[in-house]
Amino acid sequence: MMKNFAGAAALFGLPLHKISAEPNQLPPESLFGTNPDSYWDRLRSDQFLMPNVRAFLNTGSLGVTPRPVFNAVVNYLEKAAELNVEALQVEQYPRWGYEALDEERLAIAEFIGCHKDELAITHNATEAMSIIAGGMPLPRGTEVLLTDQEHPSGTGPWKLREIKGELKTRTVNLPLPPKSPEQLVDIIISAIGPKTRVLSFSGIMSPTGLLMPIREICDAARERGVITVVDGAHMTGQVPVKIDDMHCDYFAGSPHKWLFSPAGSGVLYISESRLDEHYPVIATAGWDDKAMKAGRFMRFGTNNRAIIEGFMAGLEFAKSIGPDRIYQRIHELALETFNRARELPYVTMLTPEDDRMFGSLVTFRINLPEQQLALLWQRCTERRIWTTGDQQLRVSTHIHTRYSDLDLFFETLREVAG
Repeated sequence: MMKNFAGAAALFGLPLHKISAEPNQLPPESLFGTNPDSYWDRLRSDQFLMPNVRAFLNTGSLGVTPRPVFNAVVNYLEKAAELNVEALQVEQYPRWGYEALDEERLAIAEFIGCHKDELAITHNATEAMSIIAGGMPLPRGTEVLLTDQEHPSGTGPWKLREIKGELKTRTVNLPLPPKSPEQLVDIIISAIGPKTRVLSFSGIMSPTGLLMPIREICDAARERGVITVVDGAHMTGQVPVKIDDMHCDYFAGSPHKWLFSPAGSGVLYISESRLDEHYPVIATAGWDDKAMKAGRFMRFGTNNRAIIEGFMAGLEFAKSIGPDRIYQRIHELALETFNRARELPYVTMLTPEDDRMFGSLVTFRINLPEQQLALLWQRCTERRIWTTGDQQLRVSTHIHTRYSDLDLFFETLREVAG
C-alpha cells in the first residue's frame, strides 16, 4: 500500500516521510501570547502539507487538508483494506451510507449548534440543497424567492423543479455593496409576495463574501409564514454562528471549505418541525422510517467511510485551536485584504466597509483592460498564487495564509497595473 503513497508523494514533489508523518503538536501557547504571527507561521509549517512557495487564497472554493485529517483518512483506508475490524473497533466492515453515525452526528451537531436528530451528513452543500429543494412538499404554483448572488447549487435545485412545472422562482437583486444589514433585511422581506412560500438564500454569498443578517431575515420571514432555507456552504468553520441561533428551517453546509474536512464532507439540517413531512431524494432501505429522524436523509448506499474519519479529525483540529481564535485570525487577514485593495485607484470594492458584513471573503472589481487581467492571471500561475475570479476577484484567507502571501498577490497586481 505504501508504494501508492510514494508515487503520490513523488507526483506532488513531497517526500514520503512528510506525507505519512504523524501530526506535530500545536505551537505553544506562550508563542501565541508573545508573537502571534510566528505562532501561525509555525502552525502552517507543522500542520499543513503546502510548500512555502504556495500562496493559497482560495479556501472559498476548497479548503486545504491539514496533517491530522490526511492521516485519519489514510489510516482508516489502510485498516479497512486489511479488514482490520479490531483496529476500527467495529464488528463488521463499516459502510457510510447505511450506518446511523450517531456519535459522529452528535459531535458535529454540538459544534454547529443543532440537535443530532436534525442533522444528516452529506457529501457537500450541493447535495444538501438538492435534498432540501427536491424533497420539500409544496403545492403547485408555490413561489420560491431567491437572491441574485446565489451559487448555482443554491438555485439549480429550485430551477429544476420550476422546469418540471412544480413551482415558480423569483429573484431579488441585492446592492453591491450594501449599506447595512438593516438595508438587506428590508430589501429581502419587502420582496416577499402573496405566493411566496419559501425564501432560499446564502448565509455568506459565494461571489461576494457578503455575510447576511440571517436571524433577522428568518424571523421576519417566519412571521409571514415563509419557510427559510440557508445555503451555508461558506459558514461552517468560517464565522462563529450556530444554526439554532439562525432560526432557519433548513441549512446546508460544506465543512470541506473552512472546517478542514476532506472533500466530500457536507451537512444537512432540517428542523424538527419539518422532518416528518420531508421526502428523501435518494431511496434505499429505511428511507420511509421516520423514527430515524434526519438520519434517513443520509441513507444513500455505500460510500467512503474514511471521509467521515477525516471529517471528525477536521472538527477536532478546529476545536484544538479554538473557533474564536481561528475567526479572529482569518477576519484580521480579511480586513488587511480589504484595506490594501481599497487603496488601489483601479479597484472598486464590492465588500462593504462594515466588517459585520463579511468574514474571511473579500471581493473587488479590478478595472483594468482584458490584456492586463490576462497577464495578472498568468503571473499568479507562475508565482503559485491561488485565488479565483476574473475582473471580479475574490480573496479568501485561512489560518495557513501568511501576510507574505498577501504581499505577493498585491505586489503582482500593482506590477501588472503599472
